Amino acid sequence: MNNIIDLDKKYVLPTYARADVEFVSGDNARLVDANGKKYIDFASGIAVVSVGHANKRVNDAICKQLSNITHTSNLYYIAPQARAAQKIVEASGYDMKCFFGNSGAEANEGAIKIARKFGEKDGEIKRYKVITLQHSFHGRTITTVKATGQAYMHNYFGPYPDGFVYAENIEHVESLVDAHTCAVMIELVQGEGGVQPLDKEAVQKLAKFLKSKDVLLIVDEVQTGVYRTGKFLASNYYDIEPDVVTLAKGLGGGVPIGVVMTTLKDIFSAGDHGSTFGGNFLSTAAACEVVDILNEMNESGELQKNIEYFDSELEKFYNAHKDIFTSKVGIGMMCGLRVKDGETLAKIISNAREEGVIVLRAGKDTLRLLPALTITKKEVDEGFKSLNSAVTSL
Repeated sequence: MNNIIDLDKKYVLPTYARADVEFVSGDNARLVDANGKKYIDFASGIAVVSVGHANKRVNDAICKQLSNITHTSNLYYIAPQARAAQKIVEASGYDMKCFFGNSGAEANEGAIKIARKFGEKDGEIKRYKVITLQHSFHGRTITTVKATGQAYMHNYFGPYPDGFVYAENIEHVESLVDAHTCAVMIELVQGEGGVQPLDKEAVQKLAKFLKSKDVLLIVDEVQTGVYRTGKFLASNYYDIEPDVVTLAKGLGGGVPIGVVMTTLKDIFSAGDHGSTFGGNFLSTAAACEVVDILNEMNESGELQKNIEYFDSELEKFYNAHKDIFTSKVGIGMMCGLRVKDGETLAKIISNAREEGVIVLRAGKDTLRLLPALTITKKEVDEGFKSLNSAVTSL
């Protein structure tokens, strides 16, 4: 472990405040570090390892693909990419087409490009403004940082692209739409913003308003997508039909992938957008298997049972520690507990790691839990037992 830390400090840019842990193996919701210590993982790589660590079906699909071909570029047809697009579109229930990239930020860049091209009307005023929400998070590229409604992130990387406007809340959006607005981009549950779900009726009202104004609704489902909220998309849960949806995190089961999907099937022409690695054989073979696994779990009822059990145990944990937690938030397996102050939150995360359970921070005061959707009752029980010890030892 010390050798790895030394190598990291010498050769890797210090962009992460890393915990002193090196994980070497995993099995579903379990992890083992370099010292042999075992953990229950309530974070799943920030909602990425949706079907658990070392999932045999995903591993087999990846190995089978690796033994044949990994990459050729998008200059040629890629069978698993076409199949992944079909599975994603059919699971969404929307009439859309997909573009594949490598991350959530890339997917959101693609969404913004779709919106800007949509706003290019010959002989009319150029529509280029994109409205996002305060406390949103849309990525780490120059453009998606600017799209993110958190002022502290708009720092020394400027000058930034123009055309982003921030609404105080979902009810404030309508008043900001003007003749230059091409799209509104929202997370239905703000992840980095504190696991904060938007009001369902307000979202539905906004969606109807935007349709009437011919303004695109972009839903960033990078974290909420692929059954994280119990439906394939949070958009399904909110009963709306967006014009553009972005996906990433849980889609590849640990393999980097990003997707922007849209009802504007002819918006791009050859050369308008591209990605060397996006949608290659490896990432889309993994995505196909992940979607198949979760579709099966959803249809059998297993997914809903997992969500209900985790929620029931989280409720018990919350009720037992109301001296520390002020509220329980989230939808499905995207869960959060508001903590009375940031210092206490930091101690909980550190103590939890010592007790053998991995949890996350969201915003300034939220304990975030994003377990694998395949987590077992035994793993849930062990995780909350450790988390209880972590909180009790404060």
